[in-house]
Amino acid sequence: MASNLRELRERRNSVATTQKITRAMELIASSRIIKAQRNVRSASPYARELTLALSAVATHTHEEHPLTTAPAVARRSAVLLITSDRGLAGSYSSSVIKAAEELVAGLDGQEVDIYLCGRKGVQYFDFRHRAYKQVWSGFSDSPTYADAKIIADRLIEDFLRPTDEGGVDEIHVVYTHFSSMLSQSPRVVRLLPLEVIDPDDANAAEVPESETPSEPQDEIFHEYRFEPDPASVLDTLLPLYVANRVHFALLQSAASELASRQRAMKSATDNAEQLIGTLSRKANQARQAAITQEITEIVGGAAALAESTPQE
Repeated sequence: MASNLRELRERRNSVATTQKITRAMELIASSRIIKAQRNVRSASPYARELTLALSAVATHTHEEHPLTTAPAVARRSAVLLITSDRGLAGSYSSSVIKAAEELVAGLDGQEVDIYLCGRKGVQYFDFRHRAYKQVWSGFSDSPTYADAKIIADRLIEDFLRPTDEGGVDEIHVVYTHFSSMLSQSPRVVRLLPLEVIDPDDANAAEVPESETPSEPQDEIFHEYRFEPDPASVLDTLLPLYVANRVHFALLQSAASELASRQRAMKSATDNAEQLIGTLSRKANQARQAAITQEITEIVGGAAALAESTPQE
């Protein structure tokens, strides 16, 4: 009985220690999610206006550009998978990996080159002995534009390279879109070739609807003036557009990762609290049983002693 009570107390202390860790991680994620949400909101207007400007330029130029021209038949595609560097974030990484696997399965008949951003994706592919082209990691919860530009430059380089020399015909990005603290969902976007949006579609860019301006879209497009010419402007804007879209996907993923970690750690903390209560009740019951047994043994011993004592 004493050993059982000691085990219950040791387990309760262990759970209490774990609870302190999960609580600390929950508070850290809660504090960092505010900055991550602010970064997403700050990047949204630029992402949207750049997309609209690029579409305006592409609409006014009649020349084919390598980044906007889709091949008749795509033979090889690249998939950029954005996961987290660390765990303890619930189903965040597994959900986006599942979406990437569905995308790869849907690219039937094509060769697929995998580009990984985040250590969880690397662990997934290494465990299954599957090859990948490039890895970027160490910034999943706090990405910068410089990180996005490094990724974008490599993707553009491989896209512009002929397919026979290891290049790709299409580039897809799989990331987690942040809608709210309670809602994050995997999303698949074809990054290249560029899909020119309809100038009248206010929500075509990957930005929240709240960032959509109220004025008519045709008035916005009428304000553009192209110097020296649309083709030159397109050459300048397209690399910026690719880097921006990658950056925006990284920011969305970072906010989603922190939100998922905050929820997972809160759930773990609540579960630890319930387990501590259960272990405390069992420990008290074991202690009471031990005390009752000791009292019973003392009373029984006293009675036996009294019976064995000769009467004078």
